Amino acid sequence: MPPNPVDRVKDKVRTFNKYLLNPLMMRLAGRKHWYASVIRHTGRRSGRHYATPVVADQVDNAFILPLRYGTDVDWLRNVQACGEAIVTSGGRNYNVVAPRVIDAQTAGRLLPTRRARAFERFGIHQFLMLDRVG
Repeated sequence: MPPNPVDRVKDKVRTFNKYLLNPLMMRLAGRKHWYASVIRHTGRRSGRHYATPVVADQVDNAFILPLRYGTDVDWLRNVQACGEAIVTSGGRNYNVVAPRVIDAQTAGRLLPTRRARAFERFGIHQFLMLDRVG
């Protein structure tokens, strides 16, 4: 368990989301006119296929995903290990590659100003950037 009380709360929220909220979100995530997207990834040890609801902003030929819980989450480690994934956003599937973690300053230059400010207010300091294929 994390030593910091704030980290403990984040850990509990992450667990709640993983087992209760995410399964509900998957019913709408990735659909047209819905804010949440889906990242489809392969387990780095099991080889199983997973789908996780995320927020994904399309910028040029890439997607930027805020890492609300930092870099110590299973879906991110799976994507990094595999080097590719599929993002479903707005009812369309996009093959993505070259996962890399970027800081808030780098993401802020690429995202719309209002969006970058919202992420800043939520205390999000790290983002995943993925390049679209094709």
